[in-house]
Amino acid sequence: MKIRVVSSREEIFTLNPNERIVHLAFRPSNKDVFGLVETCPKIDVIQLPKSYMGTISKSIEMFLEMQKIQLIEGDVWGHRKDINEYYTVPSSVIERIKEMRIEGKSNEDIEAKVSRESKINPEMVAYIMNKEAPA
Repeated sequence: MKIRVVSSREEIFTLNPNERIVHLAFRPSNKDVFGLVETCPKIDVIQLPKSYMGTISKSIEMFLEMQKIQLIEGDVWGHRKDINEYYTVPSSVIERIKEMRIEGKSNEDIEAKVSRESKINPEMVAYIMNKEAPA
């Protein structure tokens, strides 16, 4: 699973329209979010660093909810944009989720433990569980 990292508003309009998960590494305005949704109509998730989550307006949150787009808090730890424009979720994370499902762990336990082990936000772990490692 790949997360497209976008580090500037100018980059939004150059994105592939098929992007599903986008991490915005800058503080987006309402216009930026609308532009992103317009450019990438298939988008499922927008991820923002914790420091930017509080600056998202209620109207944008409602808009994303109506579009069925998840707004998730989180970071892409150790990612270098100058090397690759995508952050790839390690396959070990997906394998770990599958292992824990086989062990009969609850979704909440899996989210908490995998999040701690991989530094991926629990909400993103939940998304990965539903998309990449469904029960």
